[in-house]
Amino acid sequence: MVNLNAHISSVLPKTNPDTTGSGITKVKTTTPKTGFADTVKAVERYISEVDNLQQSSDVSIKDLLSGKNEDITSVVSAVAKADMSFKLLVGVRNKLIEAYKQTMNMPL
Repeated sequence: MVNLNAHISSVLPKTNPDTTGSGITKVKTTTPKTGFADTVKAVERYISEVDNLQQSSDVSIKDLLSGKNEDITSVVSAVAKADMSFKLLVGVRNKLIEAYKQTMNMPL
């Protein structure tokens, strides 16, 4: 079975467990300065993870072409995992740019 997990949990906010029994999970609030710094660090980690997946995919392709590896299934899964994570990264970037543009067009 191919695992195409793109590790999106590294960029999602941390949540507190539901202690009220209401079924609603509350997002942990932090001060804006540390919240932004944490977000930047999470984005950096995710970008480096995407880069590592891309490099791993390239190495597995080279190994297949040179004859070091004959398992094409693992190569295809590595390429698919790298592709999905990159598409997710581009999608998040596009949403951030769209949100920035909407914020800049807001009337004062």
